[in-house]
Amino acid sequence: MSYEVTATRRRPQQFDDLVGQEFVAATLKNSIKSGKIAHAYLFSGPRGCGKTSTARILAKALNCQNGPTETPCGTCSNCQEIIKGSSLDVIEIDGASNNSVENVRQIKDEIQFPPSSSKYKIYIIDEVHMLSTSAFNALLKTIEEPPEYVVFIFATTELQKVPATIKSRCQQYNFRLVAIDKVKECLADAAKELGIQADDEALFWIARESTGSMRDAYTLFDQVVAFSDGHITYEKIRDKLGLVGIDRLNQVFEACAQGKNTEVLGFIDEFLQNGISIEQLISNSADYLRSLLLIKNGVTKEALLGNSVERYSKIVLEKWNPVQLERALSIFLQLYRDIRYSLSPRYEIELTYSRLCWLSEYVSNSEVKKAIDAAQRLLMGAGTVAGNGAGAGAVVAAVPPVNETPAYTPEEPVASTPVSEPVKTRPLPDGLPQFSALKEDENNGPFLNGGPLPPEQSVEPIETPADYDDGWTNTDEPPEDDYDYGEEIQAEEAQASYEDALANEQAAENKVVAQLDEHITTADGRDITIAQLRGSVVAELAVNEGFIASVLERTGLWKVSENKVETTIESTLDLQLIQKNLRTVADRISKIYGKPMEFVVTEKQVQQTDQAPEEVPVQVQVLVNAFKGTVVTGR
Repeated sequence: MSYEVTATRRRPQQFDDLVGQEFVAATLKNSIKSGKIAHAYLFSGPRGCGKTSTARILAKALNCQNGPTETPCGTCSNCQEIIKGSSLDVIEIDGASNNSVENVRQIKDEIQFPPSSSKYKIYIIDEVHMLSTSAFNALLKTIEEPPEYVVFIFATTELQKVPATIKSRCQQYNFRLVAIDKVKECLADAAKELGIQADDEALFWIARESTGSMRDAYTLFDQVVAFSDGHITYEKIRDKLGLVGIDRLNQVFEACAQGKNTEVLGFIDEFLQNGISIEQLISNSADYLRSLLLIKNGVTKEALLGNSVERYSKIVLEKWNPVQLERALSIFLQLYRDIRYSLSPRYEIELTYSRLCWLSEYVSNSEVKKAIDAAQRLLMGAGTVAGNGAGAGAVVAAVPPVNETPAYTPEEPVASTPVSEPVKTRPLPDGLPQFSALKEDENNGPFLNGGPLPPEQSVEPIETPADYDDGWTNTDEPPEDDYDYGEEIQAEEAQASYEDALANEQAAENKVVAQLDEHITTADGRDITIAQLRGSVVAELAVNEGFIASVLERTGLWKVSENKVETTIESTLDLQLIQKNLRTVADRISKIYGKPMEFVVTEKQVQQTDQAPEEVPVQVQVLVNAFKGTVVTGR
């Protein structure tokens, strides 16, 4: 008899043989037992978890000569033909290579004929998601109302690619990954069948590498059996497959935790020289750090760790906290994504392990925030030093409780004499520098009271050099000198002239105000001032002639006579604008007076002085030359 691989030899033949799919097995058994058999089933789930095996068991259960039964005998002709794949009434189709409309049309033609020797004609379509859209549409009517002797069983690893119209016509069963413990038990049974001795650590490694797929586990098991010489050990797997064992990982990560950079780089070179691939080293390191992180969080389940807790280094667990282990694991996960685009993967992994040598100094953002908050409370004086009732260095909050109202106490008079008792200052945390300005003075008290007092003023004569003596001390009247007070007198005269100019200007303004307060009588008999007349004209023009109204606001004093209003304006441009609109302004004034009025505007003449132009300072002239400007002086 030819050699048969473990995955085929140990293929489940009964519903009870399914590993990790108890829900699916129980549901199918109950539906067969009650006679409620659907016309279409859809099995979905990861690879190697028993979808095709379950479809064959269901086919045997329906076509067994003793059935339909939930426990097919496996010995009748129908069961044997299904096991060998030679049954004419159980057709297995690969959806990846038979995905066209022509293949579906062939199925539609075949289902017109009843089964030859069985009760049901069963179609098992594996990888059904590979069918084309047209093929799926062609199947819709067929799987919705097939003949009573036809059953469809679809299997797929990518359920999301199956159209919703197909899903709604099928009973759906989701297969799950198998737990590592159950995979390890199955591998132990397989080793016992072959008469091979296998260590638990080796079987755990195979089960973890399979990631819950029984077919992957059996395939890797066959590979390990081939070079193990009847005894499967983790050391043989490590050496033959180029793995980094937990003992070696303990050594390299202990060196990282202790900051031995040179030793770590030596370990990396040794690993690479022994033929261990960089990808495998990254993968093993990430698994190791994940296990350490689980241990730090209290997880001791051997199925998750892959090894017993005692196998992991105590030094690494003591040196690195959970935050640092999370950081290390994230570094390796990012490294695995980066090496495909790296200039040299070896440089990348050496740099990563070199960074791990100072991982003990890594501080997370949350820890930094806690430190800043503590420093903020300290600097802002959130507490005071506790008295005898508290421990040394304890800080007690000085803010009263929210719900308590402090009782009123009359203010005590402040003593005029300084308090001799020294003020207790809050101690600084260890490690903070002590500034000289904060140190206490023996004579003047601490800095918190305002610092050292200024030296007392002395009336003693100031010491001067021996060769200098003008015969005067700071206690006598100062001698007369030859100081020229001409400049001070000129400054006083200039100040007096300026004050006179301000007084004259204020008087002129008062005169203008007095003239504006003169009263006139309007056409409707109202008594208004000239200022109100001017404001009324501007307000009326602002509605439709806003530009003219703004110019009128810049005019000078208005003088009103019997039939004329006179004023002045400084700007020649403004004068031209008003002259173009004299008729409009005159009409507004005439309307208020109730009689024709004339509006006369003249340009205000600026008095020219014979005073010589003021000389421009040198600094201003330099700026003018630099920026190509001119100096404009105002009045």
